[in-house]
Order: sequence, then structure tokens, then C-alpha cells
Amino acid sequence: MPRMPEKRALNGDILYLIFDSANMHRWNDHLRTIELTELDKQAHKAAIAWVLGKYEETEGGARLDWGRIIERSLFSFIQRSVMTDLKPQVFHRVISEKFEEVNRYVMSCFDADVPDAHPEFRARLEGYLWSEKGSKEDDIIRAAHYLATKWEFKTIYDANRSMYGIEDTKREIDEQISQHEDLFGVRRQREDGSTFDFIDLIGQLRFQQRWARTPRIPRTSVLGHSLMVADMIFLNDFDRGADARQVYNNYYTALFHDLPEVLTKDVISPIKANVDGLAHLLESYERELVRSKIMPLVPAAWHDEIEFMVYDPFTDADGGRFGRRTGRDIKSCDLMAAYIEARASRRYGISSKAMQDGEAELRKRLVASGSGIGAEGILERLDVILE
Repeated sequence: MPRMPEKRALNGDILYLIFDSANMHRWNDHLRTIELTELDKQAHKAAIAWVLGKYEETEGGARLDWGRIIERSLFSFIQRSVMTDLKPQVFHRVISEKFEEVNRYVMSCFDADVPDAHPEFRARLEGYLWSEKGSKEDDIIRAAHYLATKWEFKTIYDANRSMYGIEDTKREIDEQISQHEDLFGVRRQREDGSTFDFIDLIGQLRFQQRWARTPRIPRTSVLGHSLMVADMIFLNDFDRGADARQVYNNYYTALFHDLPEVLTKDVISPIKANVDGLAHLLESYERELVRSKIMPLVPAAWHDEIEFMVYDPFTDADGGRFGRRTGRDIKSCDLMAAYIEARASRRYGISSKAMQDGEAELRKRLVASGSGIGAEGILERLDVILE
């Protein structure tokens, strides 16, 4: 196993930077029917980018650099986190007219928030900010951004029909999407509703709240949690110099590992552990629902890969048709994301006995089995950040 670098891309500071975007509320100048946060938007965007990329591969014969899509999605997320919730037209005008000044500001904020960043990761972030962003992968990320925005807009449109400028906003979003109709997936979502149905189904994980029966700040969704896990395993793979296929498998398995919950909702671990045979029954039922409800929404060519990602996501895979996946490390990232959710809420002064017990149990499990992601070092740093 490769030796961990002294300064890691995966560290407590960057995890808290990502997690803190759950406090950034979107469309907060509109009447919202659900909470819309930056963390959830970025998670939905990442999932949509996968859909668009798969269409480019299966229908367009493109050879994509998936590592570039994953990495640049994270870099744009970091940039957005620093720039807060500017309206898109304001954001893009600021970027275009104050390009160098904004980039220097973003890097200064990143250096302040993540002082011990991996030097190569930092250099790649800086290189991204100054790049032209003209590749096919960049086009996919931009299109995914506007499709995720469109999904959000649809949730608030009816409640804001009487608001001044709402039709202008609708037109602007549609115009931005139309600029990406060279992408097969963008054309498909206009021509075939089932493509957008799959995107919508993923978006419904934004409705499902984590720790649903426990008061908590910030409240996070199942989809936002999934992006935390995905970014965490990507950063760990960056540290370990993982090959491109492992990076892809780990990231998208992590991103989609809770997809069946959109059909079943969550059953908390203590119930699964204490009701004999329940875990097996739920797993069987989830697989049945994935086959009957999700697979008809996507091309048949994707089915096997989706099954690989959502069935047994926490098991290791070595070789075979889809290549290597370190499922046990993905599980450690899943536990770490849950730990941050509980620990951060306690820092904000909102907790409960159930959450305190959960936090203690999660920490215990991470210390015992999280060496693959350097869990103890991350926990020590989080103790300082969340003091």
C-alpha cells in the first residue's frame, strides 16, 4: 500500500470546507418549498455530469477523461463556496471582468481555510482557475450546472409566478442549457422525458433528510451526504496515486451508493442490526426496485455499471469487468461524513442523546477500521476545527 504523503489532499480542513456549504442557501431571495443548499446543488450537478458523460460515450463515441470531470467539478465547487451565492449572471460577469483578482482571492481563501493542503492538489486547483475551460469535460460540467439549476427552479417556479422577473429567470436558464445542445445528453433531456426523469429521481434525494428524527444544524440531505463521501474518496485516491479506473469506480460508487433510498427511504442501522433477517430482506427489495423503477429510465447499456455501483457498494472489487474499487474505504468515508454531521451540530449547540451516542459509535468504528483513509489524523484535526 503506498505511503501516505505528509500533507494530504484528504484532511479535516478541506472536509469542513466542503461540509460548510450545507449552510449556503440557494434561491434565498425567492419563496422556496424545500431547502436548497450549495452542497446539494453540487451533488446533483455531479450526478448529472455522469449522465451527460455516459451519453457522450455511448452515443457519441467520446473518450472522456473522467478524472478531469471529477477533479474540475470539485474545483468549481471550491470556487463557488468562496464566491458565495451570487446570481449566475453576476457570478459570470465578476469572473470575466475581474478574472485575475477573483482567482487570487479564491486562492487566498483556500490557503486560509486549508493551510496544509497537498502541494500538487493546490497547484492543480490554481491551474484550473486560470485555465480556459474549453474541453469537452468542461462543457459537460457547465451543462450539468445549468440542468441542476433548472431542476431547482422547477421546484420554486409555481410558488413564485407572481414575482417580478421570474419569467426572465426561466428564459435565461433555458438559454444557457440550449447553448450546450451539442451534447447528446442535453438533446436527449429535451427530446425524451425519461432522461430528465432519472435526473429528477436523483434530485429527490435532496428531499430526504439525514438523521431525520434528530434536531440538527445544518440539516443535510442524503444526496449532499453522498457528495461528501464521493469527494472524500476522490481525495484519498489522489493521495494514494490511484489509477484512473479506481478513481472513477470509487467516486461514482460513493456518489450513487444511497440511490436505492429514493425508493425505500432509510432504515436506521440499529433496526437493521437488531431485527433478524431485515437487512437481507431490505437488500433484496432494493434490488427489485432498482431493476423495476430505475433501470427503465436509463439506456440498457448502463444497467450493469449501475448495478455494480449501487449493489454492495462497500465491498472491494479487484479486477473483473469494471476494475478495482476499494469499497471498505468508501465505507470509512461514509462513516466520516456521518461523524462530521453529528459533530458539527454539537458545535452549533444542537444535539441529543441519540446523536451523541451515534457520534461516539461512529468515532469508535473509524478508529478501528478507518486506517485506509487515515481516519485518526482526520479526527484529530476535526477536534480542533469543531472545538
